[in-house]
Amino acid sequence: MSRFKQGRTTPNPKISTASLPDIIFMLLFFFMVTTVLRDATLKLDIITPAATELTKLTKKSLVNYIYVGSPKSPYQIEYGDAPRIQLGDKFASLQDIPIYLQTEITKVPEYLRDQVNTSLKIDEDVTMGIVQDIKTELRKYGQLKINYSAKYNVD
Repeated sequence: MSRFKQGRTTPNPKISTASLPDIIFMLLFFFMVTTVLRDATLKLDIITPAATELTKLTKKSLVNYIYVGSPKSPYQIEYGDAPRIQLGDKFASLQDIPIYLQTEITKVPEYLRDQVNTSLKIDEDVTMGIVQDIKTELRKYGQLKINYSAKYNVD
């Protein structure tokens, strides 16, 4: 019969941390690849109108955004309270729309250029005159795929 030794316990082996940096870099790389950064810093106060019949855009990389609204309070000193147009990160005029669209469309591969849309994010208090002027400039440039951004109305 064998004897059991009491009082002597073997210490548990230490957990190896050699693969920990590999796991951390793998997670870091994953989050860097999957994170989408905001394209433009919004300098306008925009409350989009409510609608009931909405469709979601499928390829957001093929959408150019034109923002229209009143400047936020830090920018009201320089630009006033009147509704302004924002293209990308800067305020613009109607004449800047074709140049903006041309630079944005050149970033898209040639076989996808006919699928490019223009989305108008417009404040609900903006008059239709500005919207009509923007649509006229888009039509002159040949950009006929236009949609309006809205929030879903639950009523």
